[in-house]
Amino acid sequence: MTRTAVIAGVGPGLGASLARKFVAEGCEVGLFARSADYLEELADELGDDALAVPTDITDPEAVAAGFEAVRDAFGPVDILVNHASGGSWSGLRDISLEAFERAVQTSAAGALLCSQEAVGDMLAGDGGTIVFTGATSAVRGRGGAIGFSAAKFAVRGMAESMARELGPEGIHVAHVVIDGGIETPSVRESRPDRDEAAFLDPDAIADSYWHLVEQDRSAWTLELDLRPYVEEF
Repeated sequence: MTRTAVIAGVGPGLGASLARKFVAEGCEVGLFARSADYLEELADELGDDALAVPTDITDPEAVAAGFEAVRDAFGPVDILVNHASGGSWSGLRDISLEAFERAVQTSAAGALLCSQEAVGDMLAGDGGTIVFTGATSAVRGRGGAIGFSAAKFAVRGMAESMARELGPEGIHVAHVVIDGGIETPSVRESRPDRDEAAFLDPDAIADSYWHLVEQDRSAWTLELDLRPYVEEF
């Protein structure tokens, strides 16, 4: 059975790996991000099963229009990955209210808007899956990154609340803690002497996301913790 997925927040790292994995597993995928050029490039690579939908996920009207474009192309949404993050790397004394709000709007409010759109389709159908991309900062606040930490804590709380609300309705909600750096193209370029074992492979992370989609309802995961192998953590 072909499933329709939306990945909200697609870039050249994990977002692209998720898109490739879901298409490879037979999904038709809507790609959301602000960067139209990159989305079109990735959609061209993936072929007819991918749709580039340039979308500001903090804008309710843009989100509604984006989901409608996906429905028109592929049908109701079965899978949503809330992957967008608002990077705000300042501490308490340096951050502006604008930067703080931008981090929360992108990570938490954007996920709220996308989830509200997707859930209607899932409730009208046979259920579905919503996965949130979290970070170490979702469980342990990062010094000097108060906006990012607050936003990721909010996302984790949303995932837990939604799981309890929507689980009985057949919707699997899961939160993934990415506890480490991801081996993105920019990391490979900027750190040629890095220890590759110290970074998470985005394709391997995408495999874990797909496992969440495929889980039997009798054994759903609420929170999945992923990290590269280290002798002590």
